[in-house]
Amino acid sequence: MNFVIVTGLSGAGKSQTIRFLEDFGFFCIDNLPPALIPKFAEICYQTGGKIEKIAIVVDIRGREFFNDLFMALKLLQSMGYNYEILFLEAKDEILVKRYKETRRNHPLAHDGNIFEAIRKERLKLNEVKKQAKHIIDTSDLLPRQLREELERIFVSGENFESLVISVQSFGFKYGIPIDADIVFDVRFLPNPYYIEELKRFSGLEENIREYVLSSAEAKEFLEKVTDLFEFLIPNYIKEGKSRLVIAIGCTGGRHRSVVLASEVYKRLKDNGHTVLINHRDISKDVSGEVGK
Repeated sequence: MNFVIVTGLSGAGKSQTIRFLEDFGFFCIDNLPPALIPKFAEICYQTGGKIEKIAIVVDIRGREFFNDLFMALKLLQSMGYNYEILFLEAKDEILVKRYKETRRNHPLAHDGNIFEAIRKERLKLNEVKKQAKHIIDTSDLLPRQLREELERIFVSGENFESLVISVQSFGFKYGIPIDADIVFDVRFLPNPYYIEELKRFSGLEENIREYVLSSAEAKEFLEKVTDLFEFLIPNYIKEGKSRLVIAIGCTGGRHRSVVLASEVYKRLKDNGHTVLINHRDISKDVSGEVGK
């Protein structure tokens, strides 16, 4: 059997995940008390292969029953049933925003303090996260992108990389992204802004891309940072990092940084990594009053 236990932080997308897995042919149960998991697995096994794909959501909504999870997992192993854990998480501020939008209460927010409830939940789930085979950070994922990741793992059977990489272009004049893990400054490259027929375009357009990449320095930069990331990424994954934000900045975030961020995104994606792209400041100062 393909037996998946879905768990993780409240608000991180477990309900969406279980719906997507159901679309993929999984028999799904939400909020099953962990003590019942071994018995349920035995029942499914006795169907003689009629139920081959199973997904069960287990989280802190089960309250004191959740504490039975590790005992249930040990019993599953002793019975010879293989399983894998899918853990979903997101940044604190994203979780708070989602709760405010839905107007639902966090299961641990008895006093209304959502940030404190999230902190308690992270501590409570720390051990099960360590046992997870797949960890998905949904902070920057659209529902469509989450579905694609789940399809890669559980339908296509592709090797799953638990690290989600976000490549972001930005303008230094608007500040460095506060969530950036690695920041590159590409203001050393020739600036299209100072060429009259180019400055009104953005780095998403071919004429700007060709201009920026015609520089020998830009080509060398791309080769060096690609080599750097291919060294760093496996080591980040080994250390359990689930999210990496790479920020590439120029003056205004409209020309050079957009081109370089797009190229880095393409190279990492072509190398099989899970990558997102965001051009934070591309639409600012479109009039061209301030140099980019």
